[in-house]
Amino acid sequence: MARNWTRDDLILAMSLYCRLPFGKFHQRNSDVIQLAERIQRTPSSVAMKLSNLASLDPHHQERGVKGLSGASKSDRNIWQEFHSDWEGLAVESMRLESKFQLRPAEPSLEQSPQFTGETESTRITKVRLAQQFFRSTVLASYDFRCCVTKIDLKELLIASHIVPWSEDPAKRADPHNGLCLNALHDKAFDRGLITLDEDYRLVYSRQLRESFTVEAMNRIFKPYENQQIQIPLRFRPDQKCLEKHRNKVFIA
Repeated sequence: MARNWTRDDLILAMSLYCRLPFGKFHQRNSDVIQLAERIQRTPSSVAMKLSNLASLDPHHQERGVKGLSGASKSDRNIWQEFHSDWEGLAVESMRLESKFQLRPAEPSLEQSPQFTGETESTRITKVRLAQQFFRSTVLASYDFRCCVTKIDLKELLIASHIVPWSEDPAKRADPHNGLCLNALHDKAFDRGLITLDEDYRLVYSRQLRESFTVEAMNRIFKPYENQQIQIPLRFRPDQKCLEKHRNKVFIA
């Protein structure tokens, strides 16, 4: 008889769903095989679970992608847990991945004493884990390409927060609050020189447009003005977050 999926198993599966580019949930994928080995399941079982999770994604439902349509109550519960507390589940999933040796262990998690309250070191560790989850999830959602220029050199890609990290704790690890941008466009977005409208098209500030007199700026930015970004295959940018960016960060 097949063993029931535990909560830890489901968290690891959901984390892998977030980190894998869409279309790579098959049983031959090395990450799927590794997770299957760690939780003592078959690669086909893990691949099926990822497809079931995909069936819960509203974006895929809109596109007519229904996965296997066999999502269980526990699948729905873990999906809701992540979406209700991205930062908390991001940290928990990263700790489990370290425990199951799915990623290098965090030194501070190896031999840490039991604290009754949160210390500065544990807080920093949680921030780092949430940031790692956010980056890997956002980049995978955009298939490791800048959503503006399509640059695909990973070393130049940034998981950009739409609503800044410091302003909304609930959005810190939420991939709906992320864009995959190259380093230069990330800086321009962060400084309010560019934003996105309701149709995900690039809007430039007057200051940025005035810089087009410089040849390099003209080549790098002008071709993309008013163009729609590459829409991610998962975790589409949240319109409320974009509205906050337009109203509070963007310099018209």
